[in-house]
Amino acid sequence: MSACRAPRRLATRRRATVLATGAAVAALTLTACGSGGTSGGSSDTKFVQGKGGVDTVPKGQRTEAPELSGTTLEDEQLDVADLKGKIVVLNVWGSWCAPCRAEAPNLAKVAKDTKRDGVEFVGINTRDNDRAPARRFEKAFGVEYPSLYDPMGKLMLRFPKGSLNPQAIPSTIVLDRDGRIAARTLTALSEERLRSMLDPLIAEK
Repeated sequence: MSACRAPRRLATRRRATVLATGAAVAALTLTACGSGGTSGGSSDTKFVQGKGGVDTVPKGQRTEAPELSGTTLEDEQLDVADLKGKIVVLNVWGSWCAPCRAEAPNLAKVAKDTKRDGVEFVGINTRDNDRAPARRFEKAFGVEYPSLYDPMGKLMLRFPKGSLNPQAIPSTIVLDRDGRIAARTLTALSEERLRSMLDPLIAEK
């Protein structure tokens, strides 16, 4: 009898894991394409709520970014950890998202302007069940930096509790040169606001 029960228990655990993952993704879906959101994390979070919807973390209190790797929209391998030593701008977006379309030209411009300052941009494309619309989006808005293809939002769920984690689409997270989470916004970015997130990090030594 015990041999028969074990597969049932295993199947039950598997179903529970699938349901939990689905619930987490569904929760993120509720904030998709929002104009803003509340700052996340636990009561231990050390970030500072700034003006204009930008949250920052003092240099000595930042947490490591999670492992973010996978296949890009161009079907190439990319690991964000390989960019350590650079400031990395992570932008979560979808081709179906109106605020993402509004901010895309600003991101594309600042990405070109700040590359000489050691800033690299990486997109995280989500909820596009096909790469084709996302590729058309990149072409239409002149986005030349790569984007990890994450249709189920699994990469977003890797951010640790209590960190500046993405909670809306679009979200933008900036990593410092040590690969630590330094700033986040949950709203579409103007060119000015994006530069205000980057300038203090570029100036860090």
